[in-house]
Amino acid sequence: MNRKSGRRVALVTGGRRGIGLAVAEGLARDGYDVAITGTRDDEVAQAAVKSLEAHGVSAAYVAGNVQDVPDHARVLDAVEAVLGPIDVFVSNAGVAPPQRLDVLATTVDNFDYVMGVNLRGAFFLAQAVANRMLAKPSETPRALIVVSSCSAEMVSNNRLEYCISKAGLAMVVEGLSARLAGDGIAVFEVRPGIIKTDMTAGVVSKYDALIDQGLVPAKRWGKPEDIAAAVTALANPAVVFSTGTVVNVDGGLTITRL
Repeated sequence: MNRKSGRRVALVTGGRRGIGLAVAEGLARDGYDVAITGTRDDEVAQAAVKSLEAHGVSAAYVAGNVQDVPDHARVLDAVEAVLGPIDVFVSNAGVAPPQRLDVLATTVDNFDYVMGVNLRGAFFLAQAVANRMLAKPSETPRALIVVSSCSAEMVSNNRLEYCISKAGLAMVVEGLSARLAGDGIAVFEVRPGIIKTDMTAGVVSKYDALIDQGLVPAKRWGKPEDIAAAVTALANPAVVFSTGTVVNVDGGLTITRL
């Protein structure tokens, strides 16, 4: 909790734009002081901070690459220096493979890049946040929320690295939730489906057609705000006993159908 404002503190990685910014906005609307991270400190990042502050809360931006594990302590120190200890951590930062290559043709560089951010970096940052939470007990339950993907269970053979990284995150959530449940720290996984963001800009026509053909029962693209709604609900201390829950935010995409 922010010692100055008395508000709970949230950290959202990859919060400059897209899903991350929508999540940060949702938490700010709910009265959280919010820190966001990204790899660049630019006009986009500063505009995001101003947008968050417009909700009447404190906001901060800390540049840092999730892939750089030794730098995690600096990032968390910077967040705590401005806002205070973290009550809700949202692991959202992620990348797609630099090249979409068939599973039989993909490269070590492709694999290592995706794993470095999406799995290795995400795991060790969540570990660091959890250890800081344990070092400063709270009477109010806290939460770690991992934004993964429907790709944790659905195969894409031209970007299997991404799918593997998200499947790995699913086990990270299970492991952390089991480890931290007795300490009043809930851990959740949110799995977006087909969401209209910068990451999907290159496949809009493809998925427009597939959605028209019935791929998504809800008959539409997901929006970043759909993910934000799920995350803000899980951030509520009242749902701590639901730790380990996976929430599919995909309009029914992953429902098994005949």
